[in-house]
Parts: sequence; structure tokens; C-alpha cells
Amino acid sequence: MTTVADLQRRVHGLRLADDVISGGDLLRPALREFGAAVRLFREGNHTEAVGRSLLRVIGELAQIAGWIASDAGRHAEAERIYRLGLSAAHTAEDTTLAGNVLGSLAYQHTNTGDAREGLGMARAALENAHCAPPRARALYLDRVAWAHAKAGEDQAAIRAVNEAGEALADHGGEDEPGYLYWVDAGELRIMEARVYTELRRPLRAVPVLRDVLGRYDATHTRELALYLSWLAVALTDANEPEEAAETAERVMMLSASLASDRTARRTEVVLSRLERFREVPEVRSLLDSAGALPGGGAARRSSGRPCA
Repeated sequence: MTTVADLQRRVHGLRLADDVISGGDLLRPALREFGAAVRLFREGNHTEAVGRSLLRVIGELAQIAGWIASDAGRHAEAERIYRLGLSAAHTAEDTTLAGNVLGSLAYQHTNTGDAREGLGMARAALENAHCAPPRARALYLDRVAWAHAKAGEDQAAIRAVNEAGEALADHGGEDEPGYLYWVDAGELRIMEARVYTELRRPLRAVPVLRDVLGRYDATHTRELALYLSWLAVALTDANEPEEAAETAERVMMLSASLASDRTARRTEVVLSRLERFREVPEVRSLLDSAGALPGGGAARRSSGRPCA
């Protein structure tokens, strides 16, 4: 059990590292930790109780390693890792952990162009974790909301967002898994604003994003760049191209040093949405400077379906 406890601390260390380090830079150590835990389970000798605890650690490692792989653009590898983690969580009979792993896989499917598949997985994660603590249910409902939004289902998306807020309101300091440490009111408000941005409702999205991002931890560079990208898109929908261009420039500056497929793709989405305002001087200057970067113009022309 002391070995399992050491692994558990390393898993949480990976989560904290992911807050400030992009997937491309963190993938190798994450895969190394995941592989070592799997080998320990398969090749080591342990009691049934220790084996079950080790399976939970493998499930948690799979969730964060899969998340990191997805951020690095390694979607097939991320799916393989997620599915191994899902099997481990089911074998350990940990439905909350299974919901977190399946919800992460659902999020990847939703963001890579298969919103219906992502929605089915997100619903299953929620329904199969009916005994999950409040913050877990809030997270799973957020993933359902996002999948509905990507599928263009306005009312279902808004309803799920509201239910996520209600679930979080039930959080009262009860025992819960460590992987829920980041789920709070600010993150839920950002997801709400992202949903409204996706649904082309900028009047609801912009004030929330401005408020939350004004207080957001600047050391979380990737998330800050991602969330600013939604603000830039919402501002274009609100017919505020000058401010959108200013925000997009900040996204590009933050993303420049990040080894993150998600931020790269979101930057392309923002620049594409700004094209219709090219006659605005601030926008034209930004687009021209982006096109002058190595591969800039080609990247915009060849970018595939955007990821979140």
C-alpha cells in the first residue's frame, strides 16, 4: 500500500504539472508513469485489496495521461489510454472514476468532430456515476452541455449547464477524489460562457468571460490562452472586431511557446472567424502578421475541424 500511496502522489503531481505545462512537453513522463503502473499491476505480487487500489491509480493515471496525449494532438493514443483506464476503473468497481475517464474520452470525441458519439459517452458517464459526489456530477454535466452545444442543441445545452451549477451548489466538503480539485464556480462559469459562445449568444458569453479571465491565474498559460480564444470569438459575434483582434493577439502571444495542439487549433479558429472583418485596420494588421509567421497562411488554409 505504501507503493500505491507513492504512485497516488505522483499522479497528483502530474495533474498539477498539467496546469502549467503543455501536453507536448509533459507527454513522455506521463506515458512513463502510466506504463510503470501497468507493469507493476501485471508483473508484481499483491493482495486483492492492494490490486484494487492499484487499479484505481492506473485509472487515474490513464485519465491524466490521456488528457495530456490529447492536448499534444495524439488522439488515437489518448483513446487507447482512456480505454485501458476505463477497464481498470470498472474492474476496481469505482464508478466515479469510470465516469471521469469516460467523460474525458467523450470530451475528446466531441472536440474532434464526432459530437453525437461524444454526447452518448458524456451521457453514459453521468448516468453510470449516479452516486458520484457533487463536483463530479457538475463536471460530467458540463461535458454533456458541451456536447449538446457542439451538436447545435441549444436548449439541451443550456439545461445541462444549469444542472451543473445546481450540482456544484450541493458541494459541502464531503470526501471526494483528488482529481476533482480544479472543479469550482469559476471553471463552471467559463464552461457556461463557452457553451453560449458556441451557440452564438455573445451577449451572455462576453461578460462572464471578461469577469472570470480578469482574475484567472496567469501561470495556467494554456487554459488562459484557450479561454481568451473563446472571448475573441464571442467578440467577433458581438460585432466588436477591434477588441476581438486585441484579444486574439494576446492568444497568439500566449500560445507561441506552448506545445499544445489545442491552443494551436483554437488560434486558427479565431483567425478564421476574424477574416470577415479584414477591412478593419486592427484586424488586417493582425491577420497579416499571422500570415507572415512561418507556416501561418498555410496553417489557416489547411487546418481541419477545430478542437477545443
